[in-house]
Formats: sequence, structure tokens, C-alpha cells
Amino acid sequence: MLAVGLSLTVREILAPLRNYRLIVLALLANFALMPLAAHVITKLLRLDQPLGIALLLLGTAAGAPFLPLLARISKGNLAFAVGLMVLLMVVTVGYMPLVLPLLLEGVSVDPMKIGRSLVFLMMLPLAIGLLVRARLGRLAAKVQPSLSRVSILSLIVLIALLLITNMQNVLSLYGTRGVLASIFFVAAGSGVGWVLGGPQSDTRGVMALGTAQRNIAAALVVGGQNFNDPKVIVMVVVVAIVGLLLLMPLARYLAKRSQLASNRSSNASKLQSLEQSAADGARRGL
Repeated sequence: MLAVGLSLTVREILAPLRNYRLIVLALLANFALMPLAAHVITKLLRLDQPLGIALLLLGTAAGAPFLPLLARISKGNLAFAVGLMVLLMVVTVGYMPLVLPLLLEGVSVDPMKIGRSLVFLMMLPLAIGLLVRARLGRLAAKVQPSLSRVSILSLIVLIALLLITNMQNVLSLYGTRGVLASIFFVAAGSGVGWVLGGPQSDTRGVMALGTAQRNIAAALVVGGQNFNDPKVIVMVVVVAIVGLLLLMPLARYLAKRSQLASNRSSNASKLQSLEQSAADGARRGL
């Protein structure tokens, strides 16, 4: 988040959020369709109750911290990714305490615990980066590329560590259809985000990545606070691992897709320029 803050301004982050139609669709995707997807997948696969609870927690928790990094990898609209992440994070803090007690009997959600973790993990580093960019632009320009490379490396290391340290947890879900449910859940998020992401490919990709990647920190806080069954936390962690394993390749595919589209556009412009030059030459010859 520090690297992202160093590369943007507050105005750049807020500008995409003025597309009210896109924001309404983002809220619909993340806070209506994803909880619905969690419920449908739970019923379809006949998941054990703890696994279904974990999916529902994730369905109501949006605003993933790695969205800007995935957006950078996919060559998507980084400013929109940051603005969307902050918006979803803020709504999540108010949404989960209101909705979860209605969906899960006996659940109580402390918004302060969710908000505290999200502020320190995301908002504070982002604010520091934005402040440095605003006050010390040259320093930000020098430091940002190195921090960006460190961020990408950190994500790769995180995926490896999650796999190594939680392999036993993943194996414990064997036979429960928990991993299959995780794949379906992430795929559903990607599909919903892509369909509702608007006509622009750079925002559509960000919506696909942002809807699929859930706010793991918020889900872990609520799960640890309310449920004694360890399978709830295990399922949340498994979805986090599956999500990163699926979304990293998706982000790279979107980057290649964007590059191909850019190349086609550039070639079309060059061809049009050559045709115009040939037409001008023919007219001068006449």
C-alpha cells in the first residue's frame, strides 16, 4: 500500500469513483451477489456447516488489501483499484455488523476490531505514501519502483508461505469439498466482477479481481471472535490460498490481453497513417 500511495494522488484515486453507475454495480457485486454465491455454493455442494459459515463470512467481507497489487500486475486501472478497495473496506466495516447477525444466529460483530486491523494494514501505509507523493514528489518517484518490485516479491513469498504453513489445514478438508467450493467461489467472484465491470477493459479486470479476492482479515476477525470450530478459520485460509493461486495467473493473463489490445491499436494507427500518407502522395502526383 505504501508503494501504491507513492504512485498516485488523492485526486487520481477519487476520479474513477465519480462513475456512480460503476460504483453501484461494484457494491451490488460485492455485498449482494457474493453472499448469494456463497449460499448457493454451500447448498449445491452440501458443505458442512463450518465451511458454509466461512464462505458466508467471506461473501460479506470485501475490500481486499492485495487488489492494487493485482491491478498493477494486470495493467489495470490502478487508481480505480485503490479507490474501489478503500470504498469496499469502509462499507465492509459497517455492513458485516448489520448483516451477519441476521444471516447467522448468535453472531456478534465488533466493527472496531475489523476497522482497527484494516486501518493499520491498509489505510495508514496508503496515507503515508500519498503524503510523501504530495510533499516529496521526486523522492516518491525514486523510491516507488523499488517498493513496487518488493511488493510483487512479497506476494509471491506470501503464497509460498501460506501453502507451506497451511498444507495440513488444506489436507484436513480432503473429502469435505471445501477446496472445490473455494475454487467455485473465487471463479464466481471473477465472473460477476467481469460482467458488471463496465465496457472499459482496465476497469473490468479490476472489478473481476476485486470481487473475487475477499477481505481475509475481516473474515478472520469475525470467525475467530464468534466460532470455536477450527474448520471455520481453516476454510477462510484455504479460500485465501486458492484465491491467490487463481488470481495471480488471471492478473498476468489480463496483462497479456491488455498488451495485445494495445499492440493491435498501435498497428491499426500506423496502418491508417500509412494509408493517409499514400493517399496524400497520390493526390500530389495528380
